[in-house]
Amino acid sequence: MKRLLLFAIVILLFSCKNRTRVNALYYNATFYTVDSLNTIANCMAVKDGKIAAVGHKDDIFSRYEPDTLIDLHGKFVYPGLIDPHGHFFEYGMFLSKVDLGGTTSWDEVIARVKDFAATHPDGWIIGRAWDQNKWPGKEFPVNTKLNELFPDRPVFLERVDGHACIANNKALELAHISATSDIKGGEVIMTDGKPTGVLLDNAKDSLASVIPNPSDEQVEEALLNAQKNCFAVGLTSVEDPGLLKSVIDIMDTLQKKKKLKMRIYAILSDGDRNREYYFTHGPYKTDRLDVRAFKFYADGALGSRGALLLQPYNDEPASRGLQLSPTAHFIKEFQACYDHGFQVCTHAIGDSANRLVLLLYASVLKKRNDKRWRIEHCQVIDPADFHYFHDFNIIPSVQTTHATSDMYWAGDRLGPERLKGAYAYQVLLKQNGWLANGSDFPVENINPLFGFYAAVARKDQKGWPAKGFQPENALTREQALRAMTIWAAKAAFEEKEKGSLEAGKLADFVILDADIMREPIEKTFSTKVIATYSNGEKVFQSTNY
Repeated sequence: MKRLLLFAIVILLFSCKNRTRVNALYYNATFYTVDSLNTIANCMAVKDGKIAAVGHKDDIFSRYEPDTLIDLHGKFVYPGLIDPHGHFFEYGMFLSKVDLGGTTSWDEVIARVKDFAATHPDGWIIGRAWDQNKWPGKEFPVNTKLNELFPDRPVFLERVDGHACIANNKALELAHISATSDIKGGEVIMTDGKPTGVLLDNAKDSLASVIPNPSDEQVEEALLNAQKNCFAVGLTSVEDPGLLKSVIDIMDTLQKKKKLKMRIYAILSDGDRNREYYFTHGPYKTDRLDVRAFKFYADGALGSRGALLLQPYNDEPASRGLQLSPTAHFIKEFQACYDHGFQVCTHAIGDSANRLVLLLYASVLKKRNDKRWRIEHCQVIDPADFHYFHDFNIIPSVQTTHATSDMYWAGDRLGPERLKGAYAYQVLLKQNGWLANGSDFPVENINPLFGFYAAVARKDQKGWPAKGFQPENALTREQALRAMTIWAAKAAFEEKEKGSLEAGKLADFVILDADIMREPIEKTFSTKVIATYSNGEKVFQSTNY
């Protein structure tokens, strides 16, 4: 009887005249619009790739006539999720390399490399995602075993953060790296006067520069593989930091062919070729690609002790970390970006690096502004420096999963007092009233719901620590959702196009099987994506529904 009554109501409503034709009406769901009022709706109309209306079912049904009527069976709809700091291209390339994530010892790394080499007999052996902090002793490895197994084949294995690697002697030889190498902004780790194969930051980059570049076909395959996995976890946009023009050109071509449907905010790497072209031609924007920012590296990573600190490392008193480029370089390039209309996004993890970047930004920006210059990571901030984010409208672009990944050993690196200014997301948010939260994938997992959980719970997925890691800096659920939707869009100047479910915006949305705004927080990271839509087109459908 209830179904017959509902059917009669639908027929009655659709019998009304003067209704606007739309492609689809979605109903019988909870729509979290993430608009300025945090409106929750139960129906949405989509036309020509954009949202025509969102609101109450009776009103929407009375005003719109759909080509397709879609019952969402009580599920939950959110704006398409946005990762404001995800290495989309690099992640795609990583999928064809040796996955060393989750290894619990150097021996396990060796075993995975041997298995990979057995099925990939030619060329460089490249892998990523080992983390010595998860191994017994937490010490950097030595390349002796790699040399024994692969005396004539180069091996390059990146640490999880991308700021360190271990390479065998063959790879060191090809890169002309030895015990006497002096690489500014980098370090060759030594034992008994000999290289161990572990290289930090610019030393790692020096070796990586001799690895053959991928072909255009390999780049295309990497981009499409990355897209598939991103859509599967509800991501419809990624802000990809550190790209070359050659890769961006392939992205553009694939998007124009409608093969690459992921929206990409391409942040250029700090390099002469990128500057020469884009400073001459200016920013570039299409409906799915936006190029208007440059990325710089102030320092390395905390896990490899490359983050630049004001005082020495608590567990390595001889080191304060690494500044990756001279201050004069930053001064010149920040001003050039300002003069040519490009946003600046700078990687800064240590408190010294953050202070340096904040002061240099301030010297260029002069006052509060809408240039939206960003600091990527903002992991360790001296308490005296937080105000610069407010004073000059500097955007904290953070990754909340870094806090829950690093919390086991961050205190060892920083000591208890300095730790208080680390991963301080609530303090950072209060400076301007918003921040952007990404993942830094493949450094962290690609799933944005892991970041949502980490932001709110400040725990690992086993529920540790019971009261949360520095819980005073946890985000609320509303803040966490905004940081991966509308605020992430705002960090890329795109908040008028996407980031919320509002009339006139792009029909990018994700359907989840549970309500992450209300279900127990410990269940949010296991919430499943039912479907992902981009421009009103279904680009992912779970096989379980």
